[in-house]
Amino acid sequence: MDILEASSEHLDVLVPLFDSYRVFYRRPSDLAGARQFLADRIARRESVIYLAVAEGEPAGFVQLYPSFSSASMQRLWILNDLYVASGARRRGVAQALLARARRLAEETGAKGLTLSTGVDNAAAQRLYEKEGWIRDREFCVYTLSTV
Repeated sequence: MDILEASSEHLDVLVPLFDSYRVFYRRPSDLAGARQFLADRIARRESVIYLAVAEGEPAGFVQLYPSFSSASMQRLWILNDLYVASGARRRGVAQALLARARRLAEETGAKGLTLSTGVDNAAAQRLYEKEGWIRDREFCVYTLSTV
């Protein structure tokens, strides 16, 4: 399996994966919107996207956004999106993408990584905990919608 840093050259294989990820989270399919969103993130260098390729086929991706921790005064990466194609599951793709995300944090001197997942996504929760991620028991997360 190869893990590549995605560029605009990878959009044709990345867009269907990203669209499937959005559909998994109950969003309507929107290939054109997905292409524009990813093209903007890549062109503006607003995220880092790694693409997993297994046996010559796109198998999954992870997208990370840079952030900072004011309390520790250090860089922090938000692991915002992780998706493995249904036909590539249970073959170590997610673990390889998580390992590459961790390596990015180490390479950039970041404090670490943070993520959130659906409360009903037990499979993802088991994976994260198996890979050493610790569920936060100290802070509550709030959101405010503006649209």
